[in-house]
Amino acid sequence: LASSLMALLSTSSSFTAMASPKLNLCVLLSVVFFFVSACAYDVSRDERALTIDGKRRIIMSGSIHYPRSTPEMWPDLIKKSKDGGLNAIETYIFWNAHEPLRRQYDFSGSLDFIRFLKTVQDAALYVILRIGPYVCAEWNYGGFPVWLHNIPGIEFRTTNTAFMNEMQNFTTLIVDMVKQEKLFASQGGPIILAQIENEYGNVMAPYGDAGKAYVDWCGKMAESLDIGVPWIMCQQPDTPEPLIQTCNGFYCDDYEPAKPNTPKMWTENWTGWFKNWGGQDPHRTAEDVAFAVARFFQTGGTLQNYYMYHGGTNFGRMAGGPYITTTYDYDAPLDEYGNFAQPKYGHLKELHNVLFSIEKVLTHGNVTNTDFGNSVSATVYQTDEGSSCFFSNANTTTDATLSFQGSEYIVPAWSVSILPDCKTEFYNTAKVSTQTSVMVKKSNEAESEPAGLKWVWRPENIDETAIQGKGEISASQLVDQKVTNDVSDYLWYMTSVNLDKNDPIWSDNMTFRINGTGQVIHAYVNGEYLGSQWATYGIFNYVFEKKVKFNPGQNQISILSATVGLQNYGSFFDVVQNGLPGPIEIIGRKGDESIIKDLSSHKWSYKVDLHGLENKVFMDSSKWQAENLPTNRMMTWYKTTFKAPLGKDPVVVNLQGLGKGVAWVNGQSLGRYWPSYITEEDGCSTEACDYRGSYSSTKCLSNCGQPTQIWYHVPRSFMSDDDNELVLFEEFGGNPSLVNFQTVRVGTACGNAYENKTMELSCEGRVISDIKFASYGDAPEGTCGSFATGSCQGKNDALSIVRNACVGKETCSIPASDEVFGSTTCGKDVSKKLVVEAIC
Repeated sequence: LASSLMALLSTSSSFTAMASPKLNLCVLLSVVFFFVSACAYDVSRDERALTIDGKRRIIMSGSIHYPRSTPEMWPDLIKKSKDGGLNAIETYIFWNAHEPLRRQYDFSGSLDFIRFLKTVQDAALYVILRIGPYVCAEWNYGGFPVWLHNIPGIEFRTTNTAFMNEMQNFTTLIVDMVKQEKLFASQGGPIILAQIENEYGNVMAPYGDAGKAYVDWCGKMAESLDIGVPWIMCQQPDTPEPLIQTCNGFYCDDYEPAKPNTPKMWTENWTGWFKNWGGQDPHRTAEDVAFAVARFFQTGGTLQNYYMYHGGTNFGRMAGGPYITTTYDYDAPLDEYGNFAQPKYGHLKELHNVLFSIEKVLTHGNVTNTDFGNSVSATVYQTDEGSSCFFSNANTTTDATLSFQGSEYIVPAWSVSILPDCKTEFYNTAKVSTQTSVMVKKSNEAESEPAGLKWVWRPENIDETAIQGKGEISASQLVDQKVTNDVSDYLWYMTSVNLDKNDPIWSDNMTFRINGTGQVIHAYVNGEYLGSQWATYGIFNYVFEKKVKFNPGQNQISILSATVGLQNYGSFFDVVQNGLPGPIEIIGRKGDESIIKDLSSHKWSYKVDLHGLENKVFMDSSKWQAENLPTNRMMTWYKTTFKAPLGKDPVVVNLQGLGKGVAWVNGQSLGRYWPSYITEEDGCSTEACDYRGSYSSTKCLSNCGQPTQIWYHVPRSFMSDDDNELVLFEEFGGNPSLVNFQTVRVGTACGNAYENKTMELSCEGRVISDIKFASYGDAPEGTCGSFATGSCQGKNDALSIVRNACVGKETCSIPASDEVFGSTTCGKDVSKKLVVEAIC
């Protein structure tokens, strides 16, 4: 580190101040998997489609990022993806995870992407491999290793020789590893597409002609690797030949490829949104996601990928942003822990099944479109063997009555109906016939918690830094925190200043002022804690200023800067400053006069990391003490032992009561925690989310005014059957007395089926213990957990019927029909439903 810092300090241009660019939010999209021997796109006809193994295919994919889960989770996640109707899985390759230091590689454990790809292959699914190597992904530094920034003269994502050499080196390494295992479709493997670069078109303009030249170079470099399957670039309108352009976003039905006769592909269909510290919980309804997918295939789509299908967890220090949370649930069809997120999972599964049932006509049929006005349209796909229809109503409030081939069809607002035979509606995106699962957390049955957890502690040793100012290297300037190659969140900035009472700045009213860059700072003067400050999400510069009392003579100033993930998106995001860019000043005020002493060019000493992190205290069994357990004390380590919760349900740890820090279980990092960060008060609604109308990341928010995240995923593979250790490094100060482990499972399952459909209920491995509510008739009032009977009902007792059919079983199925529940007094225009609430 010292040599790296010295080399960087010798290159003064590395520290040239740059204005922070206006940064846009980054969103990421989904995944595709297939098991094939050849892949191309058909250019022999106007209809654009992927051709795999000589057959035109519809690809339904989902994104799963291997480092955000564990190898033990992969088979289950992939099986559930396949069972959910996917035929492909997409994943990024994370450069900074695999090459954390230059030419030092890591492909072990959860970073064994070859093992991940083979697990997908074993499930007979295709793969879309997004090599990037820029990924965005709300991932630290967008997936770039920070040592890359510290190469003299380098500029990212432009025609810069140093950058292109490193990018080509890593890309070639990955391609060669994949070729060696024969995983490309051209070798008989599952990978049907590969991606180079990522969403560069969104940020390209400020790079000018050099940016366009860089895109062309990317295409030539990728093609030179001769992988035998097509390369894609998402969000790149001027994609160089022969690469294929793709779309990312919440909706891509209006997207048309710039090049004729290339497939219409949607590489990222955002199933929800990511979460930041201080941000509320985002939600995108199942109805709206299904509407977007159905519209895409109605308008000629051939490949659609969910971003994310399983979001997972930002373990360790890989959450980017800055200020992206440890959870990366993304409101995906499989939740953070791998559970079914119902009804989204099941509603999309039904859509996938109906689309695959008409795959041949979609990929071979002639297309006829009819516009009925008021955002209502019909699309017919027809071959000599038959036809299939889509009826779309993009009106946000008004249902549509559509006359088609002598029959009338009601299409609800903001929905698409699919008629495989152009006669009978088989699926409508607004009509959810899948259960809603309410997940609950259950106490650890292996022991009594939190009372049973016995804590020991030890202080973080800051004497050498905060008091003595001892560092590893010195420089007469302030450095960007990226100089440390991002081996730690923490960097000490230390200097001393000599003052006496004759100094012009000396007064009874002095303050200490620090210009920071959106991360956390803790300031100490002469070993005494002065204060802390941090900015909110999206703010990259702020000022810390506190009144201070200096001593005559020598004064030691020590400032601890803590990153919370590095910037991951935007034009020139790589040069956004981190740490303390300055100025750092002492201000003396005498009446109306202010005198400023700028310490920025003083001799500064630097120390990377904290003592306990550097020495892996989280794996050390010595020097812990049980007496006088402190609470609300900064820079404190806590440890306890616990028994793994019984069963196989996913495990979470509740860290409510703590401030900010990092957690480990048996030496494995759970990621950053920050339960003291309260979300914004405004923006949430007490009413049910209306799926109608375009979705945005500010629609359908919840958790206002509450801790951003108190539950943290503990993979069962991190734990043993015997005693386990939980270690916390508490940076801000908190109380561990409320910490406890729980399991996540289905608590309530609310079944829902329209007339002549079958209602299916499942408690996901547990039995149905009771039926709390059952109704067959018009739609009941309320939502799952608070239903009230509607105005018309079947004459048979629905509650008794459902109880007899379901109680004591793990799953049950009941037709929603008059034959089962009896005739009703509902009018013929009333859409009848069976609604059931089951207790698991």
